[in-house]
Amino acid sequence: MNEVLENCLFSFIEYIQIEKNYSDYTIKFYRQDIEHFFMFMSEQSISNLSEVEYFDARLYLTGLYTSEYSRASMARKISSLRSFYKFMMREKIVSENPFALLTQPKKELRIPKFFYQEELEKLFQACEGESPLDIRNKALLEILYSTGIRVSECANIELKDIDFEFDAILVKGKGKKERFVLFGSFANNALQHYINTARSQLMQNTAPHSFLFVNYKGNPLTVRGIRHILNSLIERAALTGKMHPHMLRHTFATHLLNNGADIRTVQELLGHEYLSSTQVYTHVTKEHLRNTYMAHHPRA
Repeated sequence: MNEVLENCLFSFIEYIQIEKNYSDYTIKFYRQDIEHFFMFMSEQSISNLSEVEYFDARLYLTGLYTSEYSRASMARKISSLRSFYKFMMREKIVSENPFALLTQPKKELRIPKFFYQEELEKLFQACEGESPLDIRNKALLEILYSTGIRVSECANIELKDIDFEFDAILVKGKGKKERFVLFGSFANNALQHYINTARSQLMQNTAPHSFLFVNYKGNPLTVRGIRHILNSLIERAALTGKMHPHMLRHTFATHLLNNGADIRTVQELLGHEYLSSTQVYTHVTKEHLRNTYMAHHPRA
């Protein structure tokens, strides 16, 4: 990568980090997508961003098809480059955006996987027990299912963020946006039991801190630590098929919609900026309705 391109990328990353307040995870993919395009420019002997034309953008997209990237990956790369060039136009480094008119590949419609009620019950049974870690695991599972928050959001919860009077938690989401999420009586009981007994036991030999969930040493649980716990519970519950911790978030949304919750409310609880992100769960509910119809209608 030549020095000019490197400086352009640095300026853009600084912009989305400071002005747009994007998460480290999002920034990582922007950087990867743009650097991948820079490699394409080098292969095509294009040394300057202003030399890239619509034809080159089309050629790049064709290359992605040939390399058998998924539609979602192709759509993300084109979106990243469109945003990058838009910023370059703002900075007057280029005069045109070659990706502005490029049609993005439509993403495959994938129905999110979720836990059925029987599977959930097995998960909760897997953390039954009165050891400090069992109590913590149950509280962790109850909170994730009851609120639908991301694992990363769960790791950042502090004691001061919890309001037991209103059964609500202040969550710091993507882009450091804050929102309140609600939790039910089961999560309330599990959380209070954990805070009043297990948490203090686990923190006996560590310096005081305010993070809610802790590991066996009393230190704050990391995202990786939470995923490890959930994967262990999934294995202990002997659940078959490909399962992952994020399915608890999918399960939260699916169960709410299947039981008549308003999609706008679910959108707010999930912290989705756009309704389209939440609408993917309506396909699950439609499938649920179809299966019910096919199973019970006499002429189905």
